[in-house]
Order: sequence, then C-alpha cells, then structure tokens
Amino acid sequence: MSPVRRCSRTACGRPAVATLTYVYADSTAVLGPLATYAEPHCYDLCAEHSERLTAPRGWEVVRLAVDTAAARPSSDDLEALANAVREAARTPRPDPRDPSPREGLRGADGRDADPMEVARRGHLRVLRSPEP
Repeated sequence: MSPVRRCSRTACGRPAVATLTYVYADSTAVLGPLATYAEPHCYDLCAEHSERLTAPRGWEVVRLAVDTAAARPSSDDLEALANAVREAARTPRPDPRDPSPREGLRGADGRDADPMEVARRGHLRVLRSPEP
C-alpha cells in the first residue's frame, strides 16, 4: 500500500491535497486541508478536483485554506532535527555493564539530576522528570 493518499475520484491517480466532507444537516460541503487520517465518509481530492468542486443546487461550499507547503518539512524543521541529534550524541551515556553507582549525576540536594527510566518499548523510553 502506498503511503501517499490518492484522489477519491474514479480513475484519478493524483495525490490528494484536500478533504471533502458533507454536512447534510446544513446542506454544506466543506473542503479543507487533507485530513490526518482517511475517514470512511470523507473524500480526498487532488488539487485539480478540489478547484473544480461544485455542490448541488441549494448547497453551500465552504473552502478552508489549503496550505500545501506546510505538508513538506521546512529547513527549520530539518535544522531542529539535526540539532537534536547532535545534542543526543554529545550526552554521555553510562555503561550498562558498569556496576558502580552514578555519583557524578546527582544534584545538589542528593537526588538524581537525570530523569529515571519508567518503562521501555523497543528503542523508546518513558522517562520520569526529576522532582522540582
């Protein structure tokens, strides 16, 4: 299955950029940015079909701003990610095979300065923040 969602219109294979939802109680068609998840009663539309959208007589079309540039990572996002990776690489990690206590990691009041690991799932860890 392709990670890119496609236009819901028959025989259209272009990538979707907007989501169409009908509000039957108000006789309104709402066309907005692509929804985070594909919903069963919503329609994903490509740029061409979203621009040409018309509603039945007596219905109103509400067009919310569709910002296609926001879906792509910006240079700020990539720079922040690179800085986070560099910071994580600089942080010294204790050797798990070392049985000695972590004396250098205590705060002024004697408590651990680093958060404690609460749980682990794969490569992800849940950390408890130190008490203020």
